[in-house]
Amino acid sequence: MRKFKVRLLFLVFYLSKMYHRQILPHLEKWLFQNKVLVLYGARQVGKTTISKYLTEKHAGLYLNCERNEVKNVFLSRNPEKILSYVGEKKFIVLDEAQKIASIGEILKLLIDTYPERQFLATGSSSFNLANQTTEPLTGRKITFVLYPLSLTELNQNKFVLQNQLENFLLYGMYPDIVKTKSVDVKKVKLDELAGDYLYKDVLEFENLKRSDLLHKLLQALALQLGNEVSYHELAVLLQTSTETIQRYIQLLEQSFVIYRLSSLSRNLRKELAKKVKIFFYDLGVRNSILQNFTPIDLRNDIGALWENFCINERKKLMQRQMQKANTYFWRTYNQKEIDYIEEKDNFMKAFECKWNSKKIVKVPKDFADNYPQSSFNVINQENYFKFLT
Repeated sequence: MRKFKVRLLFLVFYLSKMYHRQILPHLEKWLFQNKVLVLYGARQVGKTTISKYLTEKHAGLYLNCERNEVKNVFLSRNPEKILSYVGEKKFIVLDEAQKIASIGEILKLLIDTYPERQFLATGSSSFNLANQTTEPLTGRKITFVLYPLSLTELNQNKFVLQNQLENFLLYGMYPDIVKTKSVDVKKVKLDELAGDYLYKDVLEFENLKRSDLLHKLLQALALQLGNEVSYHELAVLLQTSTETIQRYIQLLEQSFVIYRLSSLSRNLRKELAKKVKIFFYDLGVRNSILQNFTPIDLRNDIGALWENFCINERKKLMQRQMQKANTYFWRTYNQKEIDYIEEKDNFMKAFECKWNSKKIVKVPKDFADNYPQSSFNVINQENYFKFLT
């Protein structure tokens, strides 16, 4: 009884300190359903906080897979040895699970042997953990992705959010950054995050040694925010091969630093085909890479920042609503464009992101004529709350 009260007090304290992450109820829905849960997300995005909260709530066991002791126990692949190590705990977290070789096969063995137990594996790099778990855990796992904080998770009304909007565009939405009040401290923390720490998995994977190339590539991508990206032009600029650029971009995407948005093309004559834009999961990281925290009213990239911010928040909103859609941007050779499109069930939601709320924007005629099954909205400072929360 005393242990229960202590745990309850801890949970109340923990909840008072942590943000109410919108992924949490979706995770809890799948607990003890004879499935391994896999939680991806960038470093410092909040995976450990959620894991430790669930561990305490379910009187479970939290294991850091970067510790040699933990690695050795699980690498034994001996269910009895592992059971002896975890004891009677029914809920077991394997944090940074990709650090254990063949973790997918090990988890398959455990979930088949102990179906009454719940295993939660977390990882900051999807390329490694996914490669290890996809085939062995086919039909036995449910996968989630944790993003930086969303506007909804801040649990504030639109008037409070409006006053903080510039901070979000400059310093991003990482939980620790949002909590930090001092601008100078925010910058220091972002500099640490945007250094090798955020993408050290990329450098470790396949023994990639060229951290200088990775930094230069990220700077180039940050400067091209909102524009189409040419792998060939990046290769020429950075004096490397197109294949290397594509590989590094793929690894950065699988480490949740950046993501790609493809162009919508249905073989209409004027549409751009096979083009991509690249956005950052967090704008604070992007601005730190460029060392540019200039106030919003003095920036010449506010349009690109706003576009990236709006698309990020739409992704988070879709996650909260457990919705999936094909996503694109649209542009023609004569420069008609739409920033962001969601396609689901043969219907398209098109959005143009404009920081200047006074600017009048109409749906491009070519788009309206060719895609009558669509809606069109402009997201600006005045109405963003409606479309992003």
